[in-house]
Amino acid sequence: MATEKVTDIPSDNVYAYALSKTLTKVSSPVTVGLYSECHNRINTVLKNIELHMDQEAKRREKYTKEPKPRSITPSVSDLLSLILRLLFYRPVWTEQNQNMKNIRYLFVRFSAWHFAGSDLLWAGLVMQLCKALQNSFGKLQLGLFRIAQHDNEKDAGKKKIEDIPKNWRSKKLGCIPIWALIFMGFIGSLLILVPLIIFGFSDLKDYKEGEKVESTSGYGVLEGFAIAVLGVPAVGALRFILLLLKNLIVNQDLKIRQGLDNKKVSQQLGLMHEIRKEMRLLCCFIYFMEIFERRRIRVVLEITNLDRCTPKKIVGVLDAINILLSDEESPFISVLAVDPEVLVRQVQQAESCLNKRDSAYDFLDRIITLPFTVPPLSDASKSSLFENIVRGQSEISEDIPLEGTAASTSGPVTSFSVEDEYCVKYSETEEEQVTPLIANKGNSKTFAATELNLNEVDSLIESAFSCIFSRHKSKLQSYMSGNTMSMRRVINSIRVTIMIMETQKLEPPPPEKIAAWVVLVDRWPCRLSWIIQCVEDDQQSNEIDGSFCAADNTKTIWDVFNYNSLELCIIGNEVENFLERDGDPELFEVFLRKDFRFTVGELEMFQLCTVNLNYSIKNELARVRGSRRLKIAGRNAFLSLSSQAVVNMKTDDICQELSKLLSFPEKYLETVRKNFIDGRTILFSDTKDLRQVLQMTLGEWTTFKIHFLGVIPPSRPAQAKTLRDATNPGVVICSSDHSC
Repeated sequence: MATEKVTDIPSDNVYAYALSKTLTKVSSPVTVGLYSECHNRINTVLKNIELHMDQEAKRREKYTKEPKPRSITPSVSDLLSLILRLLFYRPVWTEQNQNMKNIRYLFVRFSAWHFAGSDLLWAGLVMQLCKALQNSFGKLQLGLFRIAQHDNEKDAGKKKIEDIPKNWRSKKLGCIPIWALIFMGFIGSLLILVPLIIFGFSDLKDYKEGEKVESTSGYGVLEGFAIAVLGVPAVGALRFILLLLKNLIVNQDLKIRQGLDNKKVSQQLGLMHEIRKEMRLLCCFIYFMEIFERRRIRVVLEITNLDRCTPKKIVGVLDAINILLSDEESPFISVLAVDPEVLVRQVQQAESCLNKRDSAYDFLDRIITLPFTVPPLSDASKSSLFENIVRGQSEISEDIPLEGTAASTSGPVTSFSVEDEYCVKYSETEEEQVTPLIANKGNSKTFAATELNLNEVDSLIESAFSCIFSRHKSKLQSYMSGNTMSMRRVINSIRVTIMIMETQKLEPPPPEKIAAWVVLVDRWPCRLSWIIQCVEDDQQSNEIDGSFCAADNTKTIWDVFNYNSLELCIIGNEVENFLERDGDPELFEVFLRKDFRFTVGELEMFQLCTVNLNYSIKNELARVRGSRRLKIAGRNAFLSLSSQAVVNMKTDDICQELSKLLSFPEKYLETVRKNFIDGRTILFSDTKDLRQVLQMTLGEWTTFKIHFLGVIPPSRPAQAKTLRDATNPGVVICSSDHSC
């Protein structure tokens, strides 16, 4: 492994490259949560993912020893061969064709905002997918498959792997192949039809008129029999042609629209069931084309702008991803590109669509198998991006190859949807009219390619996996969740983390540490976010005031958590929704205090490579902590005691503080001693009960509360509460009586 850190590669391209490499390794179906606050960064990452995945597909076709796959654009001979196989053959699933290395990626972009006016947004997703497959493979091919290949009952089950060398099996009627029956029928028809046309049935002239009529009627029966024999296959062929024309003329998205308009279908019969059958047909068609093209086919469905829609429609799309695109053998890779903070808030508002026990995070965790949070921009990336905007250049770097072996003279073709083509044309038109604020200084900076040792990367990934499933190597399996979705997230996140480390040329820690860090992020995201926020605040305070003692790199993150645990306990009500996501708190202590003693230095190193941590949790903790520090500033103005000072005070200390306040009579000191009121009692007891025990007047209670609790009553509490509820729906906010 290289030890020199690369600083001149744009971070978004690095993360896109690592994610694309991971997606080429994992088996479908997989649902990726691509999280970022900036939609432009999401588009940048998506376009770079398409570029790198196309490069990987071309690299495999160039270097694998498998039979050369067919061209994506079929020739005339390939088209005729495909039609014959659609009509007369069925594919055979073998070990060889199920483990093909060659692969083709089909990218489908679905902008939910364009379909936001529809009552059922998820139906628009299916329509977009059907349209993309028709445009990619052809309406004729899909129509022939629907008529001649697809069988709802036979194709409903799993694939049956057979141990035979052939990939195709003839369709048979009895023991005879259908193509042979048609061929024999064609030859038989020729043998009957040709003599009939050439010679006809000669009329025998009999002398007796009665004999003549009888002979003519006999020949008429023979003619009728011959026409009937030839007419049966003709009627069958005519029926087949009519069905084919119907499927070519009537698009599948039109059928979905008709189902949406028909209330009986959409409400009583179940539109979701009908569309599920249509999705199964599309999956079977992709399986068929895999055998024909001699390569695997994966459909990458990119869902964008979903966080701009209403809560009910968002939940409908997420349910559709979970139901329609997540079958065990589904060839779909779903990329949900959203702002996580907005999405969680919207889902939380859809109370009627969620179970009472569910939170928005729990709902997403059941769907997302690979959470990928694009980390904040580094200072160098911000400077580069700002310069590009000032100079009127594109925010998206076009030619940034990260693999020298994958680059080619002609750029890879990236699949665009109608939306993308419009955006590209629009941006090109706008760029012609833009006048840069600063004159361009030549071509934009190009970045050097980095060579990766993929074998070494794969070895490191396998070593990290073995630390989890091998009991004698590590104790990590005792900290793993029993949920299979959580296990998949850990597996995929380990791949991405190691790939980012190698791409950035960081010296990787031991595989066990990498696996342990990913498990820590997956099992205790809120507590880890709290540690990261505390370290970040300490470092910023140290920059402001050099006398502040910030956590050094050798300090363990458990010590950081333990030092700030009281503050987390005090604000626990405000972050209760996040804390509920964490696992067993005792296991968390054993994990960090005994088995895996991560330091602050290791935390800062892992932060560069951590993509499975939802930063919306950290942002909310930062807001809560920042709000509390504003209250602390108000407390200092009133000479109030800090929470840490109060919690350690005993009964005598409370009496001593009360004696300093001249407005309090001696009877309150006796009440404090009589009821054994100490600092913990003041902090954690109900304020109404505390005031009732002390029997203080309103003015005395206000002075006591400001001094010991630091509570400054808001001037308009009702309005403040309404504002908090509106801006933080679904989040439990602590009342002012419990603030510290």
